[in-house]
Amino acid sequence: MKIAAIYDIHGNQPALEAVLLDIYRSDVDQIIVGGDVVLGPMSCECLDMLLAVELPVQFIKGNCEVAVLEELKDGFKGKLPQSVLEDIRWTAQQLHPIHEEVMKNWPMTISLKMEQLGEILFCHATPENENDNFTSITPEEMLLPVFSKVEQDIVVCGHTHMQFDRTIGNTRVLNAGSVGMPFGKPGAYWLQLDSEAKFHHVEYDIDSAVERIKKTHYPHALEFAENNVKNPPSAETMLKVLSGVK
Repeated sequence: MKIAAIYDIHGNQPALEAVLLDIYRSDVDQIIVGGDVVLGPMSCECLDMLLAVELPVQFIKGNCEVAVLEELKDGFKGKLPQSVLEDIRWTAQQLHPIHEEVMKNWPMTISLKMEQLGEILFCHATPENENDNFTSITPEEMLLPVFSKVEQDIVVCGHTHMQFDRTIGNTRVLNAGSVGMPFGKPGAYWLQLDSEAKFHHVEYDIDSAVERIKKTHYPHALEFAENNVKNPPSAETMLKVLSGVK
């Protein structure tokens, strides 16, 4: 079996189109969508694309799905910058009832077994919750209390938008990177699992994507296009922000 793990799409439909094409060319058997499909300029379009994929697809919730579903139910109560709150409210208003229904049913984690890699746990951030930040350089002692409880051989995660392969205690931890909102080199990132783990970086027409995004009514379309797609933050900068180290 060959599995594609795709994470953190963030409503970037041009990036998702490029990744799905790469997945088809790679003869993947199954796709795991690891959360944060939404909260971006084309969230509905990305959901529709993934729900129409003819391969078997399984989804888990990310922090953005949790936030948008909370907004739809009783209003989002979390403390976030005003700009992010605007994006959550706008995204919730765009979703169709079918989107809400399918998202409600997504689990927080998925566990499956692969013949050569063993048991794999897919989560959005950490096995404990969808919001924890850690990276390739977060000290192991900070992460052992979480990953020492894991029974699977491998954990696949996302959330911090940078690919890595590291070992925490006895657990191999793989970050699939971000399809639609990467940190580092522009492009779209995903993870292939078969006999081994293979990181993919897909180049696509960034200028065309920027123009498509700017034409949406997303509250921060211009900033997203210019600062997350065309000129994303450097990996060095985001490692300092997200690693829990100074």
